Amino acid sequence: MTSVSSPAALACRECGARYPVEPLTICEECFGPLEPAYDLEAIDGIEFRKRVEAGPASLWRYEALLPGGPDVPRVDLGAGFTPLRRADNLADRLGFTAPLWIKDDSVNPSNSFKDRVVSVATTMARAFGFEAMSCASTGNLANATAAAAAKARMPAYVFVPEDLERAKILSTEAYGAKVVAVKGNYDDVNRLCSEVAEALPWAFVNVNMRPYYAEGSKSLGFEVAEQLGWRLPDHVVVPIASGALLTKVHRAFRELVGIGAIAERPYRVSGAQAEGCSPVAQAFASNASEVRPVKPNTIARSLAIGNPADGWYAIQTARGTNGAIDACTEAEVIEGIRLLAETEGVFTETAGGVTVAVLQRLRESGVIHADEETVALITGNGFKTIDALEGVLEPTYRVAPSLDEFLAVLEG
Repeated sequence: MTSVSSPAALACRECGARYPVEPLTICEECFGPLEPAYDLEAIDGIEFRKRVEAGPASLWRYEALLPGGPDVPRVDLGAGFTPLRRADNLADRLGFTAPLWIKDDSVNPSNSFKDRVVSVATTMARAFGFEAMSCASTGNLANATAAAAAKARMPAYVFVPEDLERAKILSTEAYGAKVVAVKGNYDDVNRLCSEVAEALPWAFVNVNMRPYYAEGSKSLGFEVAEQLGWRLPDHVVVPIASGALLTKVHRAFRELVGIGAIAERPYRVSGAQAEGCSPVAQAFASNASEVRPVKPNTIARSLAIGNPADGWYAIQTARGTNGAIDACTEAEVIEGIRLLAETEGVFTETAGGVTVAVLQRLRESGVIHADEETVALITGNGFKTIDALEGVLEPTYRVAPSLDEFLAVLEG
């Protein structure tokens, strides 16, 4: 594989050792994870803001703080720059006196925030010369990888647990991807993909391309700050699967402060999981020094990662910002979906139900204060997980085609 010109190097998250911009993931010195590092001192915050505001209405408006550089052709379906919706109705229900915002990533090209991370990963994979795109997925990433590969004119092979929601499998196949259904859970799928990545010249977006893939999540943090008028909120609530999204939103805020694009101020970052797969929340609650893997058993399948790669870093971020990590029941996931839909007209998938349910739990317990301006990240569209509502919601009335019968039922 070839090296790519980029404003970023790779640096170890643990020891700081630096590496060229290549498809590398692990530090040779300490075996810590690698991630892109930027020369923040060379970026002027005011100029950065001007370029962002004049840039495309996608995540690539933040090009100076993303991998790739101006000379690397982008794979861009228009992901990012999604609405930041003021949720006054939901705020009233939850007892907020400060503004509550919903960052609505359900409207991305394949209807989840994964379009962001895959745009960056596919851009870099094509530049590195990989022959095909691939991923281990619980659903949303499968859709996003298949869509981006189609745009990049690259074949795609997507590995998923065999019990994945049917809608996500069918939509992935519609993009032309080859779907590999694996007999096992996500962690089984991920292990297989690590082996395939060693054997074939394929770019697995969340395996051998992980350092670049994860960087796309920063664009959510950049957008929140920009859409609030280049300032930080008091609190952000983020769903946790691998934990990377939570850590990258925090990193985005730190980088904006570091280049002088926004003012420094305290903020808190909290995480949300479902009880059926809550290793990070469990470790946070018990003040453990490590995240112990669990076997997922939750309807929130897009968050069903029992051995989260960035779980410990998510805990460090929450603790370091005085945030929290909590888990909701399976019933609360459904209630979260319904609460957001009936108050704000936003229909989210089960992962968003987790976010809203934990937002409610943290507000009712006083962890989130009423006067904290809070942003909740909604990462996927409800039509992807419509089967979660089967048997829960039914027609309100059943009538014959008769006005008299309808009026009688309505009055009764």
